Amino acid sequence: MKRNSFLKLGLAMGALLTAPLSIYARVRKEIRDDKGFKVDAGKDRFNKSTTPFAGDTFYTKVSGSDTDGGMYVFESTRINEGGPILHTHYDTDEWWYILEGEFLVRVGETTYTARPGDLIFGPRKVPHTFAKVGPGLAKLIICHQPAGKMEEYFKKLSEGVAAKMTEAERDNLRKEHGFERVGPPITYLKQ
Repeated sequence: MKRNSFLKLGLAMGALLTAPLSIYARVRKEIRDDKGFKVDAGKDRFNKSTTPFAGDTFYTKVSGSDTDGGMYVFESTRINEGGPILHTHYDTDEWWYILEGEFLVRVGETTYTARPGDLIFGPRKVPHTFAKVGPGLAKLIICHQPAGKMEEYFKKLSEGVAAKMTEAERDNLRKEHGFERVGPPITYLKQ
């Protein structure tokens, strides 16, 4: 008798514990497409590229909404030399795959020269930055994993949200999107 009660209790607990998984599966099915997709070269996943920085165009290839926040992948086409400030992400890893041109990529205390076909990985919580070097067009694929809030951040910059902000306000905007400034751009560091 006690054994039957114990088994019934175990089955009930198992059903109770797995119920959220079946609910999640149904919700996921409703909000995430289970089909693959193709994004053509030089195109954006949503046909709306962003320009968060002068001379830079970002083309989303895989959105955070495509992966339930698992990753965000975009192509960055850059005309101007230079790059972002030295910064660190709280919860996302980042990697850079060079398609065209040359870049300096700093991760921690190491600065890499990166050319087409090279990939550099930057773990979360490790300061990093990169810079396009030399004249002409350059392109790279950048991935944030998990997606975090970088996609949203770049859209806001592209809309001009930070244009009239003070540096302290920009620092707060960065922190709201999961990263913070820890130093100057690499152009000042390579001398």
